[in-house]
Amino acid sequence: MMGFVIQLLSALRELRLLVAYINNNSFPQPLSEEEEAYYLDRWEKYQDDTARQKLVEHNLRLVAHIAKKYENAGEDPEDLISIGSIGLMKAVRTFSRERGAKLATYAARCIDNEILMHLRATKRLRQEAYLEDPIGVDKDGNEITLLDTLATNGEDVVLQVERALEQRKLMELLNVLTKRERLVLQLRYGLIDGVRATQREIAKELQISRSYVSRIEKKAIEKLVAALEAEHMKWLAGQNPDT
Repeated sequence: MMGFVIQLLSALRELRLLVAYINNNSFPQPLSEEEEAYYLDRWEKYQDDTARQKLVEHNLRLVAHIAKKYENAGEDPEDLISIGSIGLMKAVRTFSRERGAKLATYAARCIDNEILMHLRATKRLRQEAYLEDPIGVDKDGNEITLLDTLATNGEDVVLQVERALEQRKLMELLNVLTKRERLVLQLRYGLIDGVRATQREIAKELQISRSYVSRIEKKAIEKLVAALEAEHMKWLAGQNPDT
């Protein structure tokens, strides 16, 4: 159980940073090749969480760039960036230089697939969107349809990694939140039916402003981080009773 707590705590700390960047629409500059190699080395050799967070933060511009490809899919750009950021987090955690690919290349596929999985799952895609509707253009300026994208990505989908937020255990941890905070996170991250809702959709359902939904989401994540940090410290004290 403690392994899950540590993993979840790390993921939530990353998510807290990403929410702040996305809400402010301000992303750090990409790392230089030397800096990226340094942080990759720290992560691969020592599982340095700070190094992993740096790799995630400084690749957020890549997420924003890929999200633009789907700007005609009927989704809010900030929500697509938020969803793509989950793919980026997965990419950094699972990336290996032994495969010969660059981090940006591997991350781009993970980000793309995360957004596609979201689009497949949304009610808009299932009930309203036509597969031949254009959703963007490729590098040559040609229109891309949902049908094109779904057809060409089937064999290229990156192997799924275990989600840091294991639903059953997470639901127990959500007890530290208020009823509204819990509901916002459940809707926002698909903890109820696997379908992630946008901030706009949640705001409409709860009859509150989108900015208020954003504040609730941020506060809920902060409370979860605090609760998990307290649990982790308690576990560490038990491991070292004489300290």
